[in-house]
Amino acid sequence: MKAIIDCNNFYCSCERLFKPKLDKKPVVVLSNNDGCIISRSNEAKKLGVEMAGPYFKAKPLIEKYDVAVFSSNYNLYGDLSWRVMETLRILLGKNNVEVYSVDEAFLDLSIFPENELQTIAEKIKETVEMWTGIKVSIGVAPTKVLAKVANRLSKKYVSTYNGVMVLDNEEKINHALKHTQISEIWGVGRQYAEKLSQLFCIYDALQLSRMSEEFGRTHLGGVTGVRLIKELKGEPVKETDDELVSKKMIATTRMFGSPVSDIASIKEAVATYTSRAAEKLRRQHGAAKTISVFVVTKEENHNVDYRGATLGDSVTLPAATSFTNELIKPAVAIVDRLFKNGTQYKKAGVMLSGIVPDNSIQANLFLSETKNCERKLMDMIDNVNFSQRNDVLKFAASGTVRNWKMQQNHISPRYTTRWNELYEVS
Repeated sequence: MKAIIDCNNFYCSCERLFKPKLDKKPVVVLSNNDGCIISRSNEAKKLGVEMAGPYFKAKPLIEKYDVAVFSSNYNLYGDLSWRVMETLRILLGKNNVEVYSVDEAFLDLSIFPENELQTIAEKIKETVEMWTGIKVSIGVAPTKVLAKVANRLSKKYVSTYNGVMVLDNEEKINHALKHTQISEIWGVGRQYAEKLSQLFCIYDALQLSRMSEEFGRTHLGGVTGVRLIKELKGEPVKETDDELVSKKMIATTRMFGSPVSDIASIKEAVATYTSRAAEKLRRQHGAAKTISVFVVTKEENHNVDYRGATLGDSVTLPAATSFTNELIKPAVAIVDRLFKNGTQYKKAGVMLSGIVPDNSIQANLFLSETKNCERKLMDMIDNVNFSQRNDVLKFAASGTVRNWKMQQNHISPRYTTRWNELYEVS
């Protein structure tokens, strides 16, 4: 049996954890630059606050009902996510926990008798909430797709199921599928949902589960459709074992907090984005042969060009590298070629491509030993920054003031990763 554990309204739950007075009150969390709404508490949903809607459009409604607003605090969310996942690994063993996203994980419960699954799931939920303070819901079923169905219903009818639903027989499975609309099935997007309802009069998951595998192959994307049909029928599908595929291109892009018109600020931003891209590159033990930089101008007339012009250029390096200092230099040089005085810029980005394994790069016979060992220095910097977060160690080219940084006007303290921001109990 499979299970999925899902943190309820995760970002909002993280903010509420250190502000108990917000319990049962509407809360929203904003995206980068405080642009859009990316997480809503159930109370905010009931008020009509739209998911992924622009913040400025929802602001009158938010102010009217005194909705609590927070900027994204990824240091806090990442640490609390790790605590939830680590709790699951302690309870079940790391081989029985598959982290699916920052707030979801699949669990292998085949180690327990089926007649004890309800009790086991309730105990897992109770322990996670007690140890971490994050509210969760759990769906248990023979397959991952059915577990997702159970999880969704456990949250939708929380007063009935108390956040835990176990589908352990055919009658329960059919009942759950009947109450799941076709658009609510994991893996069925909006276009497929419209196609199934309009062309084949399939409106719920139970109807889709009764279709043939050939139907899934023809109308639901080939092998993916076949797997979906099988899983809805209760037949687990063996997945590939490739958990991590090395990326062929790595990019870091950000909107500026406000339009930038001086070249120094743009160089600082590009150097910072290059550092972050290099960290990702080293994480997959790669080295890049090509670095590309682009900047986006602030549009002068929204009616003519809402997105603004994108200007970019690239450089092929003499040798593939993952060293931040060797990547920053050509990146900053590209900015000199792209920048135009008198122009305002709203976004910049860095892309690394031509990626090869770093163990395939030979050391240079004509360089000193210290130069050939720079990878050790990079690893030390990465370790410090990972443990402390927020670029504690950085290259001077990245700047210190960083007036171009994205807006975070409603940011909460990083309670769990900064000594000077620890939660105070009075």
